[in-house]
Amino acid sequence: MEVLILEPSLYTVKAILILDNDGDRLFAKYYDDTYPSVKEQKAFEKNIFNKTHRTDSEIALLEGLTVVYKSSIDLYFCVIGSSYENELMLMAVLNCLFDSLSQMLRKNVEKRALLENVEGLFLAVDEIVDGGVILERDPQQVVHRGALRGEDVPLTEQTVSQVLQSAKEQIKWSLLP
Repeated sequence: MEVLILEPSLYTVKAILILDNDGDRLFAKYYDDTYPSVKEQKAFEKNIFNKTHRTDSEIALLEGLTVVYKSSIDLYFCVIGSSYENELMLMAVLNCLFDSLSQMLRKNVEKRALLENVEGLFLAVDEIVDGGVILERDPQQVVHRGALRGEDVPLTEQTVSQVLQSAKEQIKWSLLP
């Protein structure tokens, strides 16, 4: 009997997916080349949806990958890792993503609210996983960091007259000898 010994790796997450009620992609981020083309990715996503949308379990083994998933109203959240990956670590990523979005969307985790606040989704995913490496699993920290990044963009908080006044002042200073 052969014993397979795997080298430890920080690259835990292979993909994060959010699908709608029909199994169509709302968000997908792949961290490796398991499915290099969009066509292969969408076929894989449909396969995940078909295997998981009618079940109450939280974990599936599919195409040699471990898939942990959770549904909420009209969304399906999936975190994917290798078949040798620890399911509890993948579940921690899934729970962190779901809880972070729940806080950002004020417990209204549904398709319409998610699409209206898609920038928060992008920030949350980037704070939780980077290149397949898990960075954070505390939703409070993710929401806090996302809020800090949101403050870096002052144009959204300025009125049109403030932006025009600032532009006029910059032009005036650039014309001075």
